[in-house]
Parts: sequence; C-alpha cells; structure tokens
Amino acid sequence: MREHSGLTVADAGKEFGADRTRISNIEAGRVGVSADRIRALAAIYAYPDSAHVETLARMTEERGKGWWEEYRGTLSTGALDLAELEHHAARITVLQVVYIPGLLQTEEYARALFGQTVPELPPLDVQRRVSFRMQRKRVIERNPATPCKFVIHEAALRMIFPGRDGQRRQLERLVEMSEHDGVTLHVIPFAAGAFPGANSSLTYASGPIPKLDTVSLDTAHGSVLLDAESHLENYRSILLRTLRISLAPSESRDFIRNTLKQL
Repeated sequence: MREHSGLTVADAGKEFGADRTRISNIEAGRVGVSADRIRALAAIYAYPDSAHVETLARMTEERGKGWWEEYRGTLSTGALDLAELEHHAARITVLQVVYIPGLLQTEEYARALFGQTVPELPPLDVQRRVSFRMQRKRVIERNPATPCKFVIHEAALRMIFPGRDGQRRQLERLVEMSEHDGVTLHVIPFAAGAFPGANSSLTYASGPIPKLDTVSLDTAHGSVLLDAESHLENYRSILLRTLRISLAPSESRDFIRNTLKQL
C-alpha cells in the first residue's frame, strides 16, 4: 500500500505518528497490527482497493486464536505459518514429487518421515511434529472442507516408505481420500517424462482475494513463503503445466490401485 502511494518509510512514519522502524516492522510482519491501524494506514496511503483492506482487517481478528498457537515455541515459525496459511486459504493446490503430501499422510507415514530428520529428533519432538501434521488435516475434514487439489508424482507412490506394509496403508489412504468431498487427486506417471517443477515441493494457497495468494516452498531448512506477483505467476505456470501432463482423477485413482497390487 505504501509503495502504491509513493511514500517513503520515513514519510509514512511521520503521517502515522511513528518512527520508520515501526513502519518497517509492521511491513515485515515482525509486529502485530490491529484492524484499526490497517485502515488508518490505508487511509494515509489513499489506497483504493477496499476489498484488500477489509480482508486484511478481518484477518487481524483471528490472529493468535488458531489451534496452531498451542505449538508456538515448540515448533518453527515456518510450520505455524503454513498451518495458518492453509486455514485461511480459499483453495489449496499441492505438488509433491518424492513424498506423499502432508495433508494426506497417515500417522505412520509421518512418523517415519520425521524419523529421518537430520540431526535426529528426540521421540518427544517427533511426536509433537506428527501431532501437528495430523491436526493440519482440519482443512480437509471440516465442513465445508477447503477445496484441495493434490498433484503427486509416481515416485512418491513407488518409494517403499515406511516399509512395504506401511506404504500399502498409505496408498489405501490416498484411494480413500481421492473420493473425499473437496479433494481432487492427480498422479504424474513416470511415462510423462520431464516437467517444470520436478525439483519442487510446493503449496499454492489461494487467498480470500487474489492479492493474498501465497506459495509455500518445502525446503530442507523449513517452509519459505513467497507472495510477490512474479513468483506467484511462475508457480501458477508450473502447476498448470503439471496438471496438463497428469492423469485425470479417475485414472489417478486406478493408477494408485494398480500400484497397490504391485506392492
């Protein structure tokens, strides 16, 4: 909003009655901001998009009240941000190549996955992360569920993890969830060949309004959130192209069932 107005951080601080550090901290998300202050800043900036302003104002009312807050101080900020992002999203699209998406994982699969963390996690920390991941499924289980589209590569289906029986139970869960209201599941078979984003594990969260769309990238160091339009456009293109080469939902379900038979 400030950039749209052409004001500098120092100018904004003077108009708002705060120093430039305060403005910078608000913009970087290092400090909270109330609905009244969002509206006040928008007025100072003569920002014309009232829908954007009011959506942000409504979000402040829920700040600090989500279920994920019970994990604050014990899990990374990135993990909490991802749960909050999923909670507020109007739609969620996930691309996973090597692992089953977190929202579709069985508890057994998640536990084995966190057991592979380097450095190795103590049992209590593994349990805390598993519990957190299972609670993230609320976005699918609530009524109405958040519409979720999952694009999963065959590599994730073929990896024997955690063990043959565990992978079989995980694939059975995928078949079950593929018939769940609000869930659309696509498989990219090996036969599709190379595709853009093959090295990506990402979640595209469509916000209540397009200006609040956000991409979460899953990296070895945790989640990274991106919201610049240039980044969003790139990842929208990646998802569109992966969907073009993936199997339709009914074909994907049959593909998973056939994979199950081969285990």
